[in-house]
Amino acid sequence: MIKFTSTGFFSRLVARSGIVVFFIMAFEIMIMISPFAFFFYSIFNPIFRFIDNYPALSWLTSFFLPHMILPPTLLLTNIRILGSALFVAGSLTFLLCALQVYLGKIFKWGIADKGLYKFIRHPQYLALAIWSVGMCILWPRFIVLASLSIMFILYYFLAKEEERRMTERYGESYKEYMSKTGMFTPQFIDKWLSAIIPDNPTTRVIFVPVIVVVIVMGTGFLLREITLHSLPFVTQNNLTLVSILPEDNNFDKAVLDGLNKLQSNNKDSVLKKDKDYLGYLMPADYVMQGMIANTGSDFHLFKQHNTIKMITDWVFHPFEHLRTSPSSHMAQMNNVDPAIARRHHCPIGINDPTIECSACPYRRVILVEIDNVNGQRYTGSDMLSFNTTRIPICYIDINTLTGEIVNVKQVDGITAWEDVPTPAL
Repeated sequence: MIKFTSTGFFSRLVARSGIVVFFIMAFEIMIMISPFAFFFYSIFNPIFRFIDNYPALSWLTSFFLPHMILPPTLLLTNIRILGSALFVAGSLTFLLCALQVYLGKIFKWGIADKGLYKFIRHPQYLALAIWSVGMCILWPRFIVLASLSIMFILYYFLAKEEERRMTERYGESYKEYMSKTGMFTPQFIDKWLSAIIPDNPTTRVIFVPVIVVVIVMGTGFLLREITLHSLPFVTQNNLTLVSILPEDNNFDKAVLDGLNKLQSNNKDSVLKKDKDYLGYLMPADYVMQGMIANTGSDFHLFKQHNTIKMITDWVFHPFEHLRTSPSSHMAQMNNVDPAIARRHHCPIGINDPTIECSACPYRRVILVEIDNVNGQRYTGSDMLSFNTTRIPICYIDINTLTGEIVNVKQVDGITAWEDVPTPAL
């Protein structure tokens, strides 16, 4: 009996540790744009640097869904919205189930077989899984998926352990309850799932981890392929452009013409003909540009004072988050009317009262140089492939109507988060 109790305690400890690891990884985004970023990365960035040193592991810090770039297709937009919906639904359900369980312990209600427990034996774990999948969509690093896989595996075996304890404690009454309910899903689905899981405990120990990893990580790779083939890449010579906002796709040709003219007419241009460049096209006040290059302290989100509202909008208001213009973010940071945010707080320095912020023709292009390996040339989605080194070199402000280059400013070869791996898509 003592041995069994010790095993149960160890199983619960390991499973709880698994969820802690997952939430540390998944909630990185919330810490990343908060004043606590420095403390977080002083501990965890050595882990990221270690991973990045090995090509076989470096893909773990990459993203499998667009994060900086607004979803360019209806499918990716719906997935983004689904992430918020799953996060909210899962977290609320988890809290309700936890409340039912702990109240049951306090008032000695016996087996929890009311509410969702009437249909599912472990709705709290199912809710946790739903919550976690939503979090993976909101912060889509592969390392988050990897930690999710581990958490799923640990909680499956923890649930099995708990059922053994409950059977020992309640005997036939719990066995009868098990016969009427599914483990993580309603019984009609559970029977189908049980048919593909081996009955042999030894075989199950191998089968369950393998199938979980294949499904979870495989979904991540599939979504990354869909994302890369959906992004609006436009290439001219050695320049590839990708728009952060879908509505800026109309400016691609004018911007590429202006950049190529700059390259041709200026012998001292920061653009070299023997190199390949990826340009991120965005409004000059795009709030997340610091993840691409260090373009100034205004875009060091961890130094700003409106990060709580940004996080709230990002999680709980996906529709608002997807359609809010960059000038609105700037207005929030400077506490001004969004209609004139760019007029008085424009990063480019344009103060023209005749310009409507909603129809501003000025755009910023942040250029990153692709490190050519063995002289290989890169275009389109190849520039975002695993193990490709992208080095920020400059940003260029351009009038998309006239092609006039307003600013050309070189930057250090780092982002606002220095050597922390940041989203490339």
